[in-house]
Amino acid sequence: MLNEEMPLEAATAILPLQAAAELQDSLMVAANDLERLQRLLADATETLMGHFYGASAQINHLLRHASQRPDLDSHQLHEAMQHLGGAVIAMQFQDMSSQLISHLQRRLRHCTDQLACDLMGGDEDGEEAAAVEPAPMRPNPVTQDEMDAGSIELF
Repeated sequence: MLNEEMPLEAATAILPLQAAAELQDSLMVAANDLERLQRLLADATETLMGHFYGASAQINHLLRHASQRPDLDSHQLHEAMQHLGGAVIAMQFQDMSSQLISHLQRRLRHCTDQLACDLMGGDEDGEEAAAVEPAPMRPNPVTQDEMDAGSIELF
């Protein structure tokens, strides 16, 4: 890799530049993976919510007509609504995950941009410095780290 004709100073400058370029590529790959994860979570959440809305509507319909159907146990229907409520609370995980992923993507973009700007510079030979994505202001957008069941009104 090191050419014997290349001065030692130039050869040693190439190694950090190459390492920084590889780091920048790795950061971009991580950011792309997070974006893909974000889409997967959003799709799964949309599908689950559709099923929750459908099940909730059916249970509410059955509850409204339970007096007309003696074969229906309204207690079991109320329990089913409680289970749906617990599932919706658990779906808040997607919202928290989405916020954390977006925050991490912004941090990675900032690091990647800053690395490129520091290495490649700018303002030399009339070139403009590359725009650097600002770092997120808050260190962590989500402080909650667990989901507690509580009362929830479905739809």
